[in-house]
Amino acid sequence: MLKKITLKDQYNHSQEAIIEYLKNGIKEGKRFFKSKYIARDLGMSPKEVGTNMKILSDECQDLKIEKWSYSKSTTWSVEHTA
Repeated sequence: MLKKITLKDQYNHSQEAIIEYLKNGIKEGKRFFKSKYIARDLGMSPKEVGTNMKILSDECQDLKIEKWSYSKSTTWSVEHTA
């Protein structure tokens, strides 16, 4: 019997918070997100956000996360996967 994997089983607390933040931003029409603003809004350090965004870019099946550019802070392109 297969066990259903939930968000809480797959990701740590910081990653869950970032995923929810990104999904809410996408609902509002955003596509680009800067690490420093995610960090500010979620009470994390930019380094913590960057580390977790890299992990999520490889592991998160719901979102397509790509490092977009760097200008005083890393910018990430984020969209729902098809």
